[in-house]
Amino acid sequence: MRRARGTTLPLLLPLLGAALGLQPPGSAEQRCFCRVTGSLDDCTCDVETIDTFNNYKLFPQLNKLLESEYFKYYKVNLKKPCPFWTDNSHCGIRDCAVEPCKSDEVPDGIRSASHKYSEEAHNLAGECEEAQRLGAVNRSLSEEAQKAMLQWTQHDDSSDSFCEADDIQASPDPAIQAMRVALCAYAESSAVAVDPHELRRLAAAVACSSSDSLGFFCSFPGHAFYKWLKGVCVEKRAFYKLISGLHSSINIHLSARYLLQDTWAEKKWGHNVTEFQQRFDEILTRGEGPRRLKNLYFIYLIELRALSKVLPYFDRPGFQLFTGNQVKDAETKALLLQILHLTKSFPLHFDENSLFAGNAREAAKLKEEFRFHFRNISRIMDCVGCFKCRLWGKLQTQGLGTALKILFSEKLIEKMSESSPSQAFQLTRQEIVALMNAFGRISTSVRELENFRTLLRTVL
Repeated sequence: MRRARGTTLPLLLPLLGAALGLQPPGSAEQRCFCRVTGSLDDCTCDVETIDTFNNYKLFPQLNKLLESEYFKYYKVNLKKPCPFWTDNSHCGIRDCAVEPCKSDEVPDGIRSASHKYSEEAHNLAGECEEAQRLGAVNRSLSEEAQKAMLQWTQHDDSSDSFCEADDIQASPDPAIQAMRVALCAYAESSAVAVDPHELRRLAAAVACSSSDSLGFFCSFPGHAFYKWLKGVCVEKRAFYKLISGLHSSINIHLSARYLLQDTWAEKKWGHNVTEFQQRFDEILTRGEGPRRLKNLYFIYLIELRALSKVLPYFDRPGFQLFTGNQVKDAETKALLLQILHLTKSFPLHFDENSLFAGNAREAAKLKEEFRFHFRNISRIMDCVGCFKCRLWGKLQTQGLGTALKILFSEKLIEKMSESSPSQAFQLTRQEIVALMNAFGRISTSVRELENFRTLLRTVL
């Protein structure tokens, strides 16, 4: 029988210390959430406003959207080698595996070779790909359509992305082919063998390997790191808090969907309070746990702001979330727009204008460094041995990267025409699916904090 990995001993130590006067007393809830309240650093928002907005307004609608056919399937290459070292060992546990969808499970519009965003793009791309396959020039396409296809290609190869994108096109080598997976079949859980803290250490190694001004993941003892962090520019603080918030979200999911019992008859999943405490208790984490939880709210605000900014892109009459089912596609778009309008109504958005302001030359340089380091974080996901962890790591980093791309493309989005395809700003289907599912993970984490608050009230 497999039981929770957490033990009671680590939780008794802080209580013993408190009894001897060596540790500050307090309930388990206070030790995890004592600082997770009030205003957030570098923001005008507060924790309580986010909790109310997310848990009672946005979260239910977002969950419904992510169950739709368009957002259920994600194409990912889990066979790319690690770009930083040669050890490509993989997890051998059954629950680490990820299997591709059967072709007849996936809607026709998604199964096609095109991964673009609309029916128009789907049809045009299909014609171009057929022409290439036959080795002939497709003269049936208008000059305008050919230009549009060229622009899509140029966009995909452009440098505006914050992520190292997978090559999801068909490959003749089956050993390196990408595959399409149903995300609902691979929920993040504790059944995997990879500790999320290891991902953070890997990310730190990548960031510290650079000698430039963003190498701020390097080791600082205890509180010295946070003292140093307060003294650096807002962009560096934002980078750290985004990565920290992402890992906090992963840790919350692992604690909320924990394999509590594994027998031949059944598997029992549930909330593991001990595991949550080990990752977020102020004493057990030497003061870091509550800071990690606050960083979760920071990444929530960043992705929420991006969704509110991208509304005009999706609101164009010609835009479709194409799966081939006209009725369902219209319903999915209507629900998406409803959610995006809701995000726009949020009263205390993050002000992205605070990033990369000041001297234009220095701001541009810092932005490129920011992008470079974030791309390295996305590349390091190919070094994760557990395929389920790799899947969600790649999706969530692409989703966050897409959110950053949106925030830094505001002027391009504002200039879009409502009646014609956008030329300067494009999102692929991969980016759209990653954007919404990544925010769904963050939204779920914020919602789960309410559950853990309730559970911790019964713990010393």
